[in-house]
Amino acid sequence: MYRNNTCGALRASDINSEVVLSGWVHKVRDKGFVVWIDLRDRYGITQLVLDQDRTPVQLLDMAKELGRETVIQVKGQVIERASKNPNIPTGDIEVLVGELQILNESILPPFTIEDETDGGEDIRMKYRYLDIRRNPVKDNLIFRHKVTMEVRKYLSDQGFIEVETPYLIKSTPEGARDFLVPSRMNEGQFYALPQSPQTFKQLLMVGGMDKYFQIVKCFRDEDLRADRQPEFTQIDCEMAFVEQEDILNAFEGLTKHLLKEIHGIDTGDFPRITFDEAMQKYGNDKPDIRFGMEFGELNSVAQHKEFNVFNTAELVVGIAVPGGAAYTRKEIDKLIDWVKRPQVGAKGMVYVKCNEDGSYKSSVDKFYDQEDLAQWAEVTGAKAGDLICVLSGNTNETRAQLSALRMELAERLGLRKPDEFAPLWVIDFPLLELDEETGTYHAMHHPFTSPKPGQLELLDSKPGDVKANAYDLVLNGNEIGGGSIRIHDKEIQATMFKHLGFTPEEAKEQFGFLMDAFQYGAPPHGGIAFGLDRLVSILGGQETIRDFIAFPKNNSGRDVMIDAPANIDEEQLKELHLKLDL
Repeated sequence: MYRNNTCGALRASDINSEVVLSGWVHKVRDKGFVVWIDLRDRYGITQLVLDQDRTPVQLLDMAKELGRETVIQVKGQVIERASKNPNIPTGDIEVLVGELQILNESILPPFTIEDETDGGEDIRMKYRYLDIRRNPVKDNLIFRHKVTMEVRKYLSDQGFIEVETPYLIKSTPEGARDFLVPSRMNEGQFYALPQSPQTFKQLLMVGGMDKYFQIVKCFRDEDLRADRQPEFTQIDCEMAFVEQEDILNAFEGLTKHLLKEIHGIDTGDFPRITFDEAMQKYGNDKPDIRFGMEFGELNSVAQHKEFNVFNTAELVVGIAVPGGAAYTRKEIDKLIDWVKRPQVGAKGMVYVKCNEDGSYKSSVDKFYDQEDLAQWAEVTGAKAGDLICVLSGNTNETRAQLSALRMELAERLGLRKPDEFAPLWVIDFPLLELDEETGTYHAMHHPFTSPKPGQLELLDSKPGDVKANAYDLVLNGNEIGGGSIRIHDKEIQATMFKHLGFTPEEAKEQFGFLMDAFQYGAPPHGGIAFGLDRLVSILGGQETIRDFIAFPKNNSGRDVMIDAPANIDEEQLKELHLKLDL
């Protein structure tokens, strides 16, 4: 056998026992007359010892020549460690080596396999299999496994059945661009990799499965924004004979279960706010409510003075920054420069210092008196010692700009604490979203989302006012799950396709299989999908999903470890009936 114990298992109670260990050489410390080797595997590190009094010379010389990351097997006796190490679980013991065998030598690694490594991200991505040996990456993957198992356990206990759905499917217009796969056996035709199993999980409801889930890979061929991957993992779920309240209760229960099992946190009922309220109070539909700084709309108390910047604005809105009155003019100027960056896009920022003596000092004192500024403080909830930051302009743009500033200030103030968890539901989304360039509407979620009861008739007269029977679960400023009650009636689905610009022929060509299925007694149904990568990273107290993916791709969608995507040879192109036009 290669081992009868792991490198993290031995304790003082094992002293005098004979053991066999295998692992990687983490470090060798050669003092001439004695050699210590730190032997590492997934479970931990055990210190090995060889010395001139108890070890044959040949074995001692062999140990001195061992290189880092060489794979070895040792046999020996567990003895008490003279200089104990309280920082590791095996720190009370060491193994006096009697036999040593090299299983596989290693060349010099391109970076040190340590918690704090000298390797930059690019080199660690190229040698990801080495990076996985480091505790931070290894522990993240084990943590992901733990979360995934808790998800499976909870949903299985609630009567959900895990069902696999196909990866080679039909290309349908569901939002992002599809990854396409040419079919050799069907000349000139293509499969698509699924952006989600959306239509299949609805068909499973038609099939009577009632409660379905799947931990599934999804694919989107889109330009990668920060911390996105072209392939990602969803916890995909669907239920039959349910209304919105049933879905929210079921998956609030899952989230509570994870917070309890992973972090020992008991949470009460999750707050719920509407999409409109989220935009008005926080400027986005996934607000971080671990801290305050809610928006205060100032139109009624800031317009109709002499300050034309505000008078001509569609929206004047501000936030109160706790303790911000202590900022120097130089610090405030840096904030103004920050909001004027192209990534944010504001033209400037007005500020008001709320002094400890109850007076106010602003950048627009020429136009507003103390009574005016006191009203601003009341609307924004600013207290003595706070700073009011005010932006103005087009409503949607200004809200987005102030939302970005709110998050930046929270980061600087240390308010986004990774060990605090603040979930909430955002409900009542718009059903349709207007594309301002084309003047046409598209589905905010997807074309199978049902309108709120009683709002179907508004599709003809006021399509932008129709609310969706849709919901998002937000955790710490990140959308971790989203879903809706689906359309299960063929005629309503046809009406929805019409308003999304599909002709009857196009709808039949793209989604005929689903429309046909609805003719055979489709039950009312709805569901939700969680982004597993994002959920795990937030529960793990980190911001980057790549840290919790075994083999992630870089910001260009490349796997630099295996060098993919890559060219294929001419013969393969011929087999697939493809010709490149580059």
